Amino acid sequence: MHNRRVLVLTGAGVSAESGIPTFRGKDGYWRKLDPIKLATPEAFARDPELVWQWYRERRHSIRDAQPNAAHQAIANLAQRADEFLLVTQNVDDLHERAGLAKAEMVQIHGDIFVTKCSRCDFEQEQGHPPSVAAGTYRVAKEQGQEQSQNGVPRCTTCGALMRPGVVWFGEPLPSREIERVENYLQREPCGVVIVVGTTATFGYIIDWALRASRRGELIEVNPEETPLSRFATRLVREPAALALPRIVDEFTS
Repeated sequence: MHNRRVLVLTGAGVSAESGIPTFRGKDGYWRKLDPIKLATPEAFARDPELVWQWYRERRHSIRDAQPNAAHQAIANLAQRADEFLLVTQNVDDLHERAGLAKAEMVQIHGDIFVTKCSRCDFEQEQGHPPSVAAGTYRVAKEQGQEQSQNGVPRCTTCGALMRPGVVWFGEPLPSREIERVENYLQREPCGVVIVVGTTATFGYIIDWALRASRRGELIEVNPEETPLSRFATRLVREPAALALPRIVDEFTS
């Protein structure tokens, strides 16, 4: 690889291979409710307790899941690249648990283990119990009522309802994270861009992939065709956990 500057964009398909259901798949439904209708500011305003029940269950299932070979391959690629950035649509922590540094990752749809105030700027991280990866993982902070397993936590600063730190449908992307992506893209083109496990239905995913790969290779890893497929210089129609270890080996050998 001549230009060892790398951008990787990942979506729900990567986490699905660790057993985390995708929103749009048949397994995405929860108690016969459509997650797309739960993950909105309107749903939270209407029934915050129901929304919190769902997010607590999602946190629980993510804690039980393990990073797969795709997550490991991406972490390996990051170590071997000269410059690396992962932009993920996933709100789970599987990339981080596979060994990718926070500084090399942008969670463009937020982080499910963050709890933030619906009104002021207060937020806190609700991580794994220390036993999951003792010494290396962020530890749950015993703040407010976030440890309680039912009800809706309230902000210890202003008393408003706390909410999960994710981007809901109809909400803008976090400006701080967009800026991190833009800064990376503006410095210089990438030698390789890998887009994996995303339906690429959001315009910004396509925009970032095309801008980053304007002088390099654009690889799409996805069993299905997406709106990005026609722009790719290489199409890999396989699941991520199967394809990525091989692709990373090619680049790093």
